[in-house]
Amino acid sequence: MDNPSDRQSAVRLLACIVAGGRDPEPGKWDGDVVAILDGQARLQALDFWMRYPDYLANELLNAYVDNGSEKAFDTAKRIFDDREPDLRHLPMIRYHFGAFEPLDNALAILRAADLIRIKRIGQPGQIQRHLYLLTQRGLEAMDSLANAAPELVWYRDRAQLVSEVAGEKGGTALKDRQYLQKEYAETELSQPIRSISERVLNRLKELESEIQA
Repeated sequence: MDNPSDRQSAVRLLACIVAGGRDPEPGKWDGDVVAILDGQARLQALDFWMRYPDYLANELLNAYVDNGSEKAFDTAKRIFDDREPDLRHLPMIRYHFGAFEPLDNALAILRAADLIRIKRIGQPGQIQRHLYLLTQRGLEAMDSLANAAPELVWYRDRAQLVSEVAGEKGGTALKDRQYLQKEYAETELSQPIRSISERVLNRLKELESEIQA
């Protein structure tokens, strides 16, 4: 179970839960639960933007067009300057409800160390949704990982950016947003979701030309 790919996924998912969770309701959970990420679909949607920097860059360009955020534009440009769409691209498969990957192995690593706990809502065989409970130990582990290994800072910081792009929207709304890209929507079922890197890079260059004009 605990192979390098699973460990990488575990760090990435932990970063998503840390950045994308909300404050727990007082008194409802154990005292060491510090955040809750509501829904597997939301976790998968956040993970998608972690794994597809080109789609994330497109969202940042949307933010620039909508509200003139220079920070969003500069971040999108840096994603391409750092060649992230090539170097950090990790394909996800398109299923009936969008990008999906089995999370059990990676989440098992986090659960075994009590970095997260999982609450399932519903009956066995009819689970309605999953709640991912971040423990204080999990929060501290993310900080420790980032401090101990500089290359892991990227996961923490990128998850924070992804969380800002996602806002508080649920998984269905986020996946609907991702489906707006025709390459995503037109990917055949059970196939890796297609990149939009070339199109987004052209868009970035066009906007940059307008800025410099």
